[in-house]
Amino acid sequence: MKINFTRRAIMGAIASVALLGATSSFAEETIKLRISTPAVESDWHAKMLIVFKDALEASAPGEFDVEIHLNASLFKQGTEPVAMQRGNLEMAMISAQDIAKQIPEWSAFTAGYLIRDPEHQKNVFRSDLGQTFYDMVSDKMNIKILDVAYLGTRQLNLRTDVVVNTPADLAGIKLRMPGSDAWQFLGKALGAAPTPMAFGEVYTALQTGTVDGQDNPLPTVKAAKFYEVTKQIVKTSHLVDGIFLSMAQSTFDGLSAEQQANVISAAQAATAYNNENRIADENSLEAFFIEQGLTVSTPDVAAFRAQVQSMYLDSKFAKTWPEGLLDQINAIK
Repeated sequence: MKINFTRRAIMGAIASVALLGATSSFAEETIKLRISTPAVESDWHAKMLIVFKDALEASAPGEFDVEIHLNASLFKQGTEPVAMQRGNLEMAMISAQDIAKQIPEWSAFTAGYLIRDPEHQKNVFRSDLGQTFYDMVSDKMNIKILDVAYLGTRQLNLRTDVVVNTPADLAGIKLRMPGSDAWQFLGKALGAAPTPMAFGEVYTALQTGTVDGQDNPLPTVKAAKFYEVTKQIVKTSHLVDGIFLSMAQSTFDGLSAEQQANVISAAQAATAYNNENRIADENSLEAFFIEQGLTVSTPDVAAFRAQVQSMYLDSKFAKTWPEGLLDQINAIK
């Protein structure tokens, strides 16, 4: 009797160990992907991350555990690339300005009045030229860009009633811009006095008058409710902006070929969703802001374009651009 009990106990123990091993193996196979973004929940480039998560689960059920961290709650805006490089973060949405801090050639994509529209943006970055720039990021930053999402066409959003028609009208205007050199230069090129500030601080700064205005695409102005503390939109259309859904290269390299393909496919599904909804949003938002009591005006865009392009071509940034780059970008339809 004692022997039988012992055998049963041993067999039970072996079964338990086998089950534990299977559970442990399953846990090891589930790949955690934490995505950090400063986006607020109502913005399209926050919602697109849910599309990414759902698409990846549909194509690779149970293989990935995707965590979406909004409102810069995991990493502050602009610190995500270094976090990925150090192995502290798997995924983020990063800007050309972030990349240009480490790869000067990328400053071309921070220049005003270069990319014409969302379709041009997509075609540039899915071309051979775009792949060349993506490869730079892989080789020099150890970050894999999965796809570009249209962030919107940036406009000025001011808390004052000042009439803006040319860059000279922005003299002395404290315009919130992110803190990198590329962003600060763009603010100066527009004629303003750029003030570095994290995105999460902008609403209060506009409310208190710490800054006189900010620049963002119209869907972001709505999502972040900046219209509540500003008086006007000035449609300079100075930058067709993009955001790059990216993954730490070490994380990407650790995936199987099939998993890599599923990740890229999910990223493209997410950016397509974002672009469709963001473009539709932009087309309807002028009426919304007018209903909220804001003035919407279009300045002398040609005057802004001439000043901005002139300042960039004479800047330190242009010296880093590959020869013939602007002609190559302009040639892409």
